[in-house]
Amino acid sequence: MDYIENIQKLISDKFENPPLANVKTFGCAQNENDSEKIRGLLYNLGYSMTDELSKSDIVIFNTCAIRENAELKIFGNIGELKALKKENPNMIVAVCGCMVMQQHIVDKIKKSYPFVDIVFGVNNLEILPHLIYDCYMEHKKQILNPNEKIDIVENVPILRESKSKASISIMFGCDNFCSYCIVPYVRGRERSRKPQDILNEFKQLISEGYKDITLLGQNVNSYGKNLEEKFDFADLLKLLCTTTGEYVIHFISSHPKDINKKVIDVIRDNPQISRQIHLPVQCGNDRILKEMNRKYTISQYMDIINYAREQIPGVTFSSDIIVGFPGETFEEYLDTEKLVKDVKFTQLFTYIYSKRNGTKAALMEDNISHKEKSEWLNRLIKIQQDIVFEHLNSFIGKTVRALVEEKHGKMYTARMQNTFVVKFESDTDYTDNFVNLKITGKKGTSLTADLLI
Repeated sequence: MDYIENIQKLISDKFENPPLANVKTFGCAQNENDSEKIRGLLYNLGYSMTDELSKSDIVIFNTCAIRENAELKIFGNIGELKALKKENPNMIVAVCGCMVMQQHIVDKIKKSYPFVDIVFGVNNLEILPHLIYDCYMEHKKQILNPNEKIDIVENVPILRESKSKASISIMFGCDNFCSYCIVPYVRGRERSRKPQDILNEFKQLISEGYKDITLLGQNVNSYGKNLEEKFDFADLLKLLCTTTGEYVIHFISSHPKDINKKVIDVIRDNPQISRQIHLPVQCGNDRILKEMNRKYTISQYMDIINYAREQIPGVTFSSDIIVGFPGETFEEYLDTEKLVKDVKFTQLFTYIYSKRNGTKAALMEDNISHKEKSEWLNRLIKIQQDIVFEHLNSFIGKTVRALVEEKHGKMYTARMQNTFVVKFESDTDYTDNFVNLKITGKKGTSLTADLLI
C-alpha cells in the first residue's frame, strides 16, 4: 500500500492525464483472474485501461506455458512491441504469468528481448507496484527469477470486466504431476484459501449484482487438504450456498481421481450449483491414463458419471481430451472415441499432445506423426459436433433458464448453464439478468427462443 501511494503521487507529477495500461491475457481462466487482479492494482495506482497498444504507457503480457504453440505465439507478440517501445521509450513493457516461471524463458527474454522492463511470475502479483515504482525511480529493469511462494496474499484489488460473471480463485498450485503437464512446476504446490476469505469475496460479488460465479483451482476437488481445519470442497460448496440471492456456481477444474459422491450429493441438494460438471478425462484408454499419471481408470470415471446421472436430473458434462500422447496407438485412440460417444459431452476441449520440457512425458518416445495426430483430432471434433447438434435438438420445445450476456438492438444473447447460446428478441433490456426462455429452434450452434421472463 505504501508503494501504491508513492506511485499515485509520482503519476500525478509525471503525467498530465491519467496514464493508460494494456493488460493482455494468454491462457486459462486462472490467468484471466490473475489479469483482473493486475488491472485492479494498476487502477489503484492511477492508470486507466485501454485496448490500444500504441497509446499505452504500460503493457503487461500475462502468459501461458501449457503448450509450446502458446509460448511461440506470446514471443511473437512480445517481439511486436519493440517498434512501439522505440517510438515511446517511456513505455513500460512487462511480462508475467506461467511462462516466466521457467528460468530458461527468463534468460531468453533477457537475451533476445532487451526492451522488456519488468518480468515477474504468477506468485508475485502483489509486488507489481514495487516493481513499477523502482522502474520509474531507478530507471533499471526489474527482472525477477522464478520463485515458489507458500503464503497467500488476500485483498489484492481486482478490476472485473463483466458486470454479471466473475471468478474466484479458491486455491493455487497443483500436486498431481500428470506426466504431460507443466503446471505444478510453474504454479507450485497446492495452497488453499481459508473458507471465510472465499465466503467474504463471494458474498461481496452477490451483493454487487454478480450472478454467475466460477470457482477456480487447478484441482478444486483437492481443496482444503492443507488447511488446519477439516474442510473439503463439498463443505465449501455448501457454505457458499447459504448466501441468499439469485446466482449460479460453476467450478473448474475438477480432477476425476478426487471428485467423490459427497460433492455430487451437494450439487444435487443445492440448485444454485450448475448442473453442468467439467470433468477432464484426457483420454479414454486405461494404459494411456496410467502413462499420463492420471490415477483413475475409465471404469472409475464412468462410475462418477453414472452416479451423477442417478442423483442429478438433467446433469451434463464437459471435458478436456489430449490426442496423440507419446506411444498411443490408433486402437487406443479409438477408446477415446467410444468414451465420447458414451458420455455425450455437451462441450469438449480437444488438443494435440504438446511436449513440455521438464515433464516426464517429454522423455517418452513419441513415434506418432503430427499428420496422424491431426487426423485423430479432426475425427474427434466431427464426432463431438454431431453430439452437440443432438443435444441442441433435444432442447427444442423446452423451457430453460439462461443469463443474458449481450444486446444487439432488440436481439439478445443468453447462455445456459451448459454453455449453450440462446438468442431471443425483446423490447425490454434484460442484460446481466436471468430469463426464462421457450426454445423454438436451432440456428447453427445456437438455439432460438421466445422470452417467457
